[in-house]
Amino acid sequence: MFINGEKFEFTGEITISDLLKTHGFDCTRVAVERGGVIVRKGEFDSTKVVDGDKLEIVTFVGGG
Repeated sequence: MFINGEKFEFTGEITISDLLKTHGFDCTRVAVERGGVIVRKGEFDSTKVVDGDKLEIVTFVGGG
């Protein structure tokens, strides 16, 4: 699997939600693209990541 262009190895089944939590992302402040398609936040818990997936994760930052 690739996250933002960087290769990652994992074992077993993992969902997008699990992946985000493992890598320290706040699930409420990110957008995830999987294979060029945006994954809806409501699908993070049920969308499994598989070998070869290419994910882009973007975090939202507030400021002024």
